Amino acid sequence: MRERMRRRKKKQENESEATGKVGQQKPAVDEHHPEPIVPTYGDAGPEPEPEPEAQAPAMAEDSRVETEDQPESPSMPPPGMPEQRPVQAAKAARPPKGVVVLAIGLPGSGKTTWFKRRGVTPLSSDMLRSILFDDITEQRYQGLVFSTLRSLLRARLIARMPWNYVDASNLAPHERRQWIKMARGFGYEVHAVFFDVPVEVCLERNRKRERQVEEDVIQRMAAKLKPPSFDEGFAKITVVRVKKGLSGEE
Repeated sequence: MRERMRRRKKKQENESEATGKVGQQKPAVDEHHPEPIVPTYGDAGPEPEPEPEAQAPAMAEDSRVETEDQPESPSMPPPGMPEQRPVQAAKAARPPKGVVVLAIGLPGSGKTTWFKRRGVTPLSSDMLRSILFDDITEQRYQGLVFSTLRSLLRARLIARMPWNYVDASNLAPHERRQWIKMARGFGYEVHAVFFDVPVEVCLERNRKRERQVEEDVIQRMAAKLKPPSFDEGFAKITVVRVKKGLSGEE
């Protein structure tokens, strides 16, 4: 009987490590089982303050942050702004594959003449109307015309053509957004040529044209016209204005 009692007592002894559960035995402390390290609170004194070198640098000292003065007018930036000097790509960025130039202006503002003087044949909505409908005055399929125009520009960008010109009114930022998004998506810069011509001059030129646009249409377009800004994504803006004595030029 005594031997059986001794065996039962030995089985009840807990030889495992203490886990914090009630009923388990705390292990013996010896050279093979030292006391666990217990953190102390309140009597260790205040934590040392970090040295000045360990503090985060101010945002102004970050080399990636650059500040510049905003132009007073997006249509006429002051001298020395980035758009008036060669564009320098960021160190980590790839140089642009080429340029897409968007003309922005009312009918009669001089867009077609500007391209002719430079010997440029732009992608234009008038050209497409002649090709698609044999009628430059056809206005019923605007969505088809401009979706085809964007497809033609996309084809040129895929072919890596360095200079690409789009001759359309491009009156408001939302009308220009798709062109800019496409060009930048292919790695191209986008330049704007803004024809800052008074609506009265445009109406006068329109009256002298063989193919005229209704004057109330031009007036409505003038109300929608917004000058381009660099916030839209343009890398350069060229402003074209009328010289004195040349108001009759188309």
